[in-house]
Amino acid sequence: MVDYHAANNQQYTAEGTPIYMEQENDWDRDLLLDPAWEKQQRKTFTAWCNSHLRKAGTQIDSIEEDFRDGLKLMLLLEVISGERLPKPERGKMRVHKINNVNKALDFIASKGVKLVSIGAE
Repeated sequence: MVDYHAANNQQYTAEGTPIYMEQENDWDRDLLLDPAWEKQQRKTFTAWCNSHLRKAGTQIDSIEEDFRDGLKLMLLLEVISGERLPKPERGKMRVHKINNVNKALDFIASKGVKLVSIGAE
């Protein structure tokens, strides 16, 4: 009989726990996120958003910039859900942008999606 872990040179902590099961806090987050992978994920998600936003006659270039005021985020949610969201605030002040993003997050939460440590700010 072959010991799978020994055959694969599995390493263990001092407590006998496999290294891959260490707490996330012990990991170096900078080493976990590969910039090339992150860039590809952004590109893929942006294309997915644009495939839906085209139905509303608009598109985004950057998810960080274009969803910042909450207007296109609310529009995307309306398109993919087929439901109307509350009327967005059209002001340019930070408080208007935060209120719009909060409306979008409230809508997502109302659909049963659990949002943890996510806020408009």
